[in-house]
Amino acid sequence: MNNIIIKKNKLLFVALGSLLLMPFACKRDYLEPKPLSFYTPDKTFNTADGLWATIAACDSNLRQEFYGDAPPIVTEDIFSEVAVEGTTDKPGPAQNLDLAITPDAQLNNTDYNKVGWYWIEGYKGIRYANTTIKYIDQPKDYASEEDRNHLLGAAYFHRAFHYYRLTQQFGDVPFVDDVIEKPKLDYFTTKREVILQKIKADLEFAEQWVPDAVNKGQVTKGAVSHLLTKVNLALGLFDDAIASASRVIDGGMYRLMTERFGKDAADQSKNVIWDLHRPENKSLASNTEALLLVIDRLNLSGNVDGGIQSMRNGVPYWSNSGVITPSGKSGTSDKDKLEIPQVETYGRGIGRLRPTYYSQEGIWSDKDDLRHAPGNWMRMEDLVYNNPDLKKAGDPYYGKHLEYRNARGGLLVSDTIRHWFSWPHYKLFVEDPTRTQPTGGNTDWYIFRLAETYLLRAEAYFWKGDLASAAADMNKVRVRAHAAPITAAQVNMATILDERARELYYEEPRKTELTRIAYIFAKTGKAAENGKTYSLNNFSTNNYFYDRVMAKTDFYNKGVTTVIGITYKMSPYHVLWPIPIAVINANTLGHINQNQGYAGSESNIPPLEEIPEKTEEEVVH
Repeated sequence: MNNIIIKKNKLLFVALGSLLLMPFACKRDYLEPKPLSFYTPDKTFNTADGLWATIAACDSNLRQEFYGDAPPIVTEDIFSEVAVEGTTDKPGPAQNLDLAITPDAQLNNTDYNKVGWYWIEGYKGIRYANTTIKYIDQPKDYASEEDRNHLLGAAYFHRAFHYYRLTQQFGDVPFVDDVIEKPKLDYFTTKREVILQKIKADLEFAEQWVPDAVNKGQVTKGAVSHLLTKVNLALGLFDDAIASASRVIDGGMYRLMTERFGKDAADQSKNVIWDLHRPENKSLASNTEALLLVIDRLNLSGNVDGGIQSMRNGVPYWSNSGVITPSGKSGTSDKDKLEIPQVETYGRGIGRLRPTYYSQEGIWSDKDDLRHAPGNWMRMEDLVYNNPDLKKAGDPYYGKHLEYRNARGGLLVSDTIRHWFSWPHYKLFVEDPTRTQPTGGNTDWYIFRLAETYLLRAEAYFWKGDLASAAADMNKVRVRAHAAPITAAQVNMATILDERARELYYEEPRKTELTRIAYIFAKTGKAAENGKTYSLNNFSTNNYFYDRVMAKTDFYNKGVTTVIGITYKMSPYHVLWPIPIAVINANTLGHINQNQGYAGSESNIPPLEEIPEKTEEEVVH
């Protein structure tokens, strides 16, 4: 279906948003709802539409990860080998992670990082989903059992989505499967594997009942199977992962987009990779690659203010006065309506998400790969000196391409971290009609698409030792991009991660997936491409996540320092994020563990090995 999801019962949606708001630093209620005076579940949730409104809240919750200034996805990327925080003119951003990422640090701020955002919004999304699950049998107006189970399956998906992320970001966390309607201060940490087993069972139910034929923006069966594949991998159930991925790949509903389509399809200077990432094309009925989307359109109710802002966050600060001509003059300008209108063409970037050499050049050995081809991928040398003052002064460099060094070898850029790097223009360029200096406007965005499903199945085959099948799945993605096929002998975890970086930059939650993979290496004892084996016994001090980042980055492992003197640094324990101290301190009657490497972990107790049964009172209410 090609309809855009409709938000039902707008007043109810707003009420629920207020009801389930979770203040970050609150002393008593980090997981507690605050009922409003008119909130009465027996009346609010006595219709199917009333419960579908909670799912609309879940759908909206997914969207926020990618939108606005300093979106949370930036934090996911900087805890990996693909990028670092590029804001170099102030001390707040997460660059020296040993100092910036602590339990009592600022963990949810545009100028710092969004580690805490994931905790807040993760449990907020869980609470929205739990509301549907708790009251699923209150409505009496379901058209059929299928309709009831579709709704329940969608709720299970959203709860599983957030628990999957939380268990890869923070490890062992509290498991909440009810709507808490009175103060509760006795939460306990639950073992990560226990939570994963629970959400696997929930997703297997959802897979039976959630259809693919839904409105754009709603959960599809394909999305359920895709998430189930990630959970199966996280549990080390590789046969199950192959089976769940195959139900998406071979089910007949989805296929990779390999032919030109949608807006710009007639433009011979473009290609299918460009088409795939055009805002207008993502929700087209003809786009058979999209498994799960979030919807964000100009003037659509519920939009995140400011749109995606992908160009602001992911494009270099090319217009800064620190980019100078070989003649020593300020070379570029981001003013609009110039003779050379570069800001309208590429957006006004500030270099917040600074890709590493690995993601800019290190993974791009195939010159035919469309994902790195001219026009799709922009290099600083593709820009020109467009400052109108140069023309007025008769400077010969006006209109010529940027240069990195002058004839004597001197740098022509004052800050090589923030002002000079290349970027995937095809993915980050989003037209922005509301700003004269565009930063990235409203657009739909992929949460899951089929290309990743192929790469997940390839990974499962790798863990099984079936390298030929792994190569075949990776080649489906590579050949679409006109890259040369790889052989079975070339398949290892490094090549799988390289392919994910090529295909899913600024889409995948890179830290989440690296940590999941690190857990699998530690669980299985399988040797990595670096020759090392790992164990769960010392996971926070010796893990594949850290070794991968150190092997590939050119920042955390090189002692790189910003212009104000902050040195990029990462430690092995950053494989897991810290539990915010406010959360632990508020939980006065229980015990929430802190992750190893952070202050407070010395007080840890064994996590729960099972999910406690609900009391009769909890079941009734």
